[in-house]
Amino acid sequence: QVISGGHYDVDCYVEDPNGKTIYQETKKQYDSFSHHTELKGVYTFCFSNEFSTFSHKIVYFDFQVGDEPPILPDMNNRVTALTQLESACVTIHEMLKAVIDSQTHYRLREAQDRSRAEELNGRVSYWSVGETLILFVVSIGQVMLLKSFFTEKRPSSGGAGT
Repeated sequence: QVISGGHYDVDCYVEDPNGKTIYQETKKQYDSFSHHTELKGVYTFCFSNEFSTFSHKIVYFDFQVGDEPPILPDMNNRVTALTQLESACVTIHEMLKAVIDSQTHYRLREAQDRSRAEELNGRVSYWSVGETLILFVVSIGQVMLLKSFFTEKRPSSGGAGT
């Protein structure tokens, strides 16, 4: 997910160890990609900001490698039904995973909103400095204009006297 910068979009691709592209998207703000690997080796991923070279971006990504181990031992090869306590543990575990996902979502939104607020604060500060400068220029201009109203302009005595 693109947290801040530009129009909140990047290009992304993922390649397997043989160099084959297994995922490719352009100008995405948020996306999810699941893939079960068949090859061992180094998988390459790239986030590209090639189309928007002037704006820097912050990107959040999360890898989940491997299957989650079972919450209870021997849970995969049980013949009997779960006890009430085991069922409650499984339910609590599933709810906690949902809470973790929600917290991640809220952290990302908070980071996005903080970035926007800091940008807005900078703009307001520059605008305030500009308004202050304009206020001083206008004040000085008004003082000089009023001063010119009350200064007496004496005609120069150039020659004709009576």
